[in-house]
Amino acid sequence: MDLARLGVALLTAGLIVVPVPASAAPDGAAAPSTREFGNGPDRNEVAAADPAAAVLSAESAAPAWRSARQGYPRRHVLPLPPVNAEDRSIKLGLIPYHGIAPRLNELQAASNRVSAEVVGKSALGRDLYLVTVTAPESASEAARQDRWRALIEDNPRAAARDRELARGYKTPVHINGNIHGDEWEGTDGALRVITRLATATDAATAAFLRRTRVYVTVTNNPDGRVAGTRANGAGFDINRDYATSSQPESRAVRDVLLATQPFVMLDEHGYTGTTLIEPATPPHGQNYEYDLYIKHALPNALGMEAAIQRLGHAETQRADIPFRDYAPGDWDDWPPIFTPMYAMYHGAIGHTVEIPLAVNRGNYTSLPVEELRRRSGINTDVAEATITGALTYADSHRSSLLADQIEQFRRGWAGEPSPAIPDGFVDGFGPEDRYSTSFPRAYVIPAGPPAAARLVNHLVAHDVRVSRARQSFTLNGKRYPGGTYVVDMHQPKRGLANVMLEAGRDISELVPQMYDISGWSHRLLWGAPVDISRNAAPRVATTPVVTAVLTGAVTARKGSDLALTMRDGNDVRAVNALLDRGVKLSRADAATVVVPAAARRHAEELAKTLGVRFEAASRGATGAPFAAPVLAGAVASDELFLLRELGFDVQPVSTALLNSGTPLNGVDTLIVSSGLSYAQLNAVGRATVDAFVAGGGGVVTRGATGAAFNTATSLLPATPVAARGDANGVVAVNNTGPVVGAGSLPHSFVYSPLWFTGSGFTVEQRYASDPLVAGHWLPTAPGVAGPEQAAGQPAVVSGATRGGGRAVLFGTEPLFRAHPKGLYAQFARALFWTASNPG
Repeated sequence: MDLARLGVALLTAGLIVVPVPASAAPDGAAAPSTREFGNGPDRNEVAAADPAAAVLSAESAAPAWRSARQGYPRRHVLPLPPVNAEDRSIKLGLIPYHGIAPRLNELQAASNRVSAEVVGKSALGRDLYLVTVTAPESASEAARQDRWRALIEDNPRAAARDRELARGYKTPVHINGNIHGDEWEGTDGALRVITRLATATDAATAAFLRRTRVYVTVTNNPDGRVAGTRANGAGFDINRDYATSSQPESRAVRDVLLATQPFVMLDEHGYTGTTLIEPATPPHGQNYEYDLYIKHALPNALGMEAAIQRLGHAETQRADIPFRDYAPGDWDDWPPIFTPMYAMYHGAIGHTVEIPLAVNRGNYTSLPVEELRRRSGINTDVAEATITGALTYADSHRSSLLADQIEQFRRGWAGEPSPAIPDGFVDGFGPEDRYSTSFPRAYVIPAGPPAAARLVNHLVAHDVRVSRARQSFTLNGKRYPGGTYVVDMHQPKRGLANVMLEAGRDISELVPQMYDISGWSHRLLWGAPVDISRNAAPRVATTPVVTAVLTGAVTARKGSDLALTMRDGNDVRAVNALLDRGVKLSRADAATVVVPAAARRHAEELAKTLGVRFEAASRGATGAPFAAPVLAGAVASDELFLLRELGFDVQPVSTALLNSGTPLNGVDTLIVSSGLSYAQLNAVGRATVDAFVAGGGGVVTRGATGAAFNTATSLLPATPVAARGDANGVVAVNNTGPVVGAGSLPHSFVYSPLWFTGSGFTVEQRYASDPLVAGHWLPTAPGVAGPEQAAGQPAVVSGATRGGGRAVLFGTEPLFRAHPKGLYAQFARALFWTASNPG
């Protein structure tokens, strides 16, 4: 069997997986990115999902993937979805979603090499399929593979000495298809390979499958495949979600990666004109063991390039390999939000593959069907060839890949620094490729607030090891109580732990541009208290954490009014839950809600379920009564999702809806951040907005769209100053105001940041004197609109409008992609404040 046939024979697989439990239902959503390579940056957005989803991540539930005591094949008869004649795949001559399950059922019936399982649900409830292709295994043989896989991670020194493991461990390869719904052909190419492996009768294929498991998530985005959209059914770009894992589709693939621990991982995308195959350009993620990655990623990419060249199409005579062909920053692998980059932290050699010929969006409607099908045929060939090439490489380099995955985990357990990589380590490697970080000895997370449990459960769900101190201890001169969480950085996936918990890095001067976000930090933006211990680990007995438990409380004596301070998203959810139950609340100030003593039973229930704390209200702190705000939102889809997740009822509005006569009657606050241009309103729309403002309606804005709305309607005398459109990252702020500033974190997130000049308003939040903590923010011109010019300037402002209402203008991004969870409460406080008309 030649290498090309071998690669083909290697395609599908599936491990031991069970359907995602109901408790792990979607806890977030985010929206389509329209970005293609070469276009400007997008602000990826998140769409509305179930408003009942808890703010505390559902990741505290039991893992969705477990080792099952069964061998292979595992013949699960997949339920058949209804036939959908409108499936957008059909026009391209590709398999529709409703055709996948019948095909897989047929293959399972015909071949003892194929196992197909449902491993989760999409945002709209469609089944997510995992296929495993391998030679038959008894239950005991499968259990031995599981033990070896665990040994590689848990005791890599022993794994390196285990000769039976070296001989008998099956090479795991994971292929992810169709993560962007309107980039279809990865699914079809993968199915070709699965079919060939299942039906081949030659000895070489049989031998290959005795030493390999091929795992395929056939379509990672069935909602988008059917609808012909990049995003899933919740409007979320799944390939921006891995560090946050707000979507069921990204969580399902995360769990596949944890369960299979692949040596090589391919994520099949499109369309870039010329086939693109990673490795990527600098900046390279500084928490990677990059030497172990690039030594395989570059030759594997070259092998995939050779595979597409053998196809003989004029359009496949070469590939773009960004590491080899692009300038720094053009196609980087810096953030852990993309599937292959995330997979690298789990020991995989990860590659994004972009098949060449566009058949989506405008091309889908404008090109003749024959041309679309010609292109899809070539694209399917390319997907098949790249999968074949990767499987060939994984099989041919099995021993080295195994040794290097073991080495990655060994370095983590040993706490070794990443080695310096010399120039020329692989062709083209130079100083511009050298990125590394210093790993601390430990992170310490005091228990208590809901944000701490949320963060710990998130880390555990991603296979970061967290323990809990059995008694109090002292570290670096600070005393911690028993129950404190400890992330000992001597662990196999220390890179993933660090990329989530470190501050990050200002890389503005290192590369001229970035493909996507360049700053994020769960430690700085999620609201949990996290301390860093650079050189020492706690000397205390600990217990591994499976699930962090919420520790809310009602501390006031019975008969006393209660006070709840809105510092966290769960605090906001508790307030909205009380309002929904008809509890008469009042507000002592913008952040503090007073709950009558008669509602203590409700408070105790919410303290238990949401982990919030009700304390005794100050004597005489009655405040102003308030009701649930009525909100209308011209907002990005991530904002709409999160507002509903926080318990707000939001009526979507837009330029088109207002022009068509949608009223704002009864609305307390209008939120403007996306999709509403005052200049594009017709007479009907303008009259509606003008009447709302003149009548004292509240307004909250975000970003350039919101700032333009403020200027057009003369709400506040604040003039926006815009930074470069692709500037983004974690920023330091000073909280100075009573509404947004009250109790907010000292850090925020920006994407296309704004600040405001003028007077006649209250400054709620200012950029710090050295604002950029981590990210990429260059001036628009020398000395213009850079971090130095933003220093000390108002980032968020509030005030009274000309109509007697209230307005808050955000130049920051407190709800971005469901990520900065510690910032949600400040946006909610702005909504409650503006919804309370002072007149």
